[in-house]
Amino acid sequence: MLSRRKFIKNGVLVSSAMALPYTNFAAVSGTGDVVRLGIIGAGTRGTGIAKLLKKLPGLSVTACCDIMPDNLTGILTHTPPNTQKYIDYRRLLEDKNVDAVIVATPLYLHYPMAVDALDAGKHVYLEKSMTYDIPQAIDLEKRVNRSKLIFQVGHQYRYFQLYHAVKKAIDNKWLGEVTHFECQYHRNSDWRFPVKTPGTERLVNWRMYKEYSGGLMAELCGHQIDIVNWMTGSHPEKVTGIGGIDFWKDGRETYDNVRAIFEYPGGVKANVSSILSNAYHGYEIRILGSKATLQIQRDEAFLYSEAVKKQIGTVDGVTGATLLNATQGEAVPLKFEYQDSEKRDPTSYALLDFAQCIRENKRPFADVKAGKYGAIAVHMANAAMDTQTFQYWKNEYGVS
Repeated sequence: MLSRRKFIKNGVLVSSAMALPYTNFAAVSGTGDVVRLGIIGAGTRGTGIAKLLKKLPGLSVTACCDIMPDNLTGILTHTPPNTQKYIDYRRLLEDKNVDAVIVATPLYLHYPMAVDALDAGKHVYLEKSMTYDIPQAIDLEKRVNRSKLIFQVGHQYRYFQLYHAVKKAIDNKWLGEVTHFECQYHRNSDWRFPVKTPGTERLVNWRMYKEYSGGLMAELCGHQIDIVNWMTGSHPEKVTGIGGIDFWKDGRETYDNVRAIFEYPGGVKANVSSILSNAYHGYEIRILGSKATLQIQRDEAFLYSEAVKKQIGTVDGVTGATLLNATQGEAVPLKFEYQDSEKRDPTSYALLDFAQCIRENKRPFADVKAGKYGAIAVHMANAAMDTQTFQYWKNEYGVS
């Protein structure tokens, strides 16, 4: 058995007994009725979800829809043989063998498709960002609340145990007073997909065009903005930013680099950036506190102490162990336990919980309110960059 000192020095372990705001999959995964899914949008995201669903118990794809034949053919190779195919999503919504839909279409279609799905009595898993603009986000929340149907937004990192360990570290004051979040989602690519069929450029590369997309802030930064909202338990009060088309001058309309500064209650700042010309450190979040910093990468996090020979706090409420500070600059891993022995990716856990929420008539953790706040923050940032101004949270957006 490891000594307590050696155990703590090997990494900070967050107790597996902490309460989770979603399903304990080790206990219930695969139980209950099978939820029959229709996937609307068979591009890269929709097809990726179909691949995951093949391995998830209690979920089955019964229908798929896309207006592009190649996409539809491709996704059907990852679904059961009797999966129905549709070109018009409204026909899919009429299918009696579909209990719920996954909407994985370009951003500008999110709102009308979600509204039609709710009107058809289908539960909805809607990819982020939730809506194309702020009025749609406000209206969609009202419609969801009236519908009494299950509505979940694709903020899948809310279902990754790593981030619950991070939240506990913040709440337990292991970092001291948190003052800043530094978030980046950087890539080195043009963010384009090959156009196989003439005349389909705007369909294939919709992310490049403002008519269809919220650009990098909506498609990439939206994940990290949601995480900051969750960690702070609030929403930004104001935001400013800057962006441009400075590297990939290829006819695109959405920026190839974006940077926004969000201010939260208490003066907490979140710097959020995404660029397409350098992938150093790629996806990363750094949470800066008065006593320590947490550096979060894809599936791991490390704590860096600010001070030497000072105790930050209790590791968990079970062992009574205390955190042995590393000297400044020495990384201490933040250890966590997956929800089950499969060690699945965050989207899989989000989908499993979506199904369980349908079975239990339970409100998802990534609910319409979280989706609304994330979408509004995204659109505030885009407006700030476009107008070179500060954008302020308005009363009609809601309060935390």
